[in-house]
Amino acid sequence: MIIAKVGRRGQITIPREVRRWLNIREGDRVTFIRRNGEVILQPLTKTLFDLRGSVPVSAPQDFTAIRQQVVKAHAHEVVKDEA
Repeated sequence: MIIAKVGRRGQITIPREVRRWLNIREGDRVTFIRRNGEVILQPLTKTLFDLRGSVPVSAPQDFTAIRQQVVKAHAHEVVKDEA
């Protein structure tokens, strides 16, 4: 078991051994996933830009409308989780 201390601003230092396990380096991004009462720390190795062009589309896309739809759906999920 590896333990880290939470600082007064809610920050933690990821212990060296864990950074090595996950191959995390300075400047890398990580995500915290809440699942079944646990929190999973996962390195973000790809961005949406890495996936660009991986899905064929038949027509131009209205990204503003898509973004608004996603924000609305996410807000609904957050409110549901808070209830």
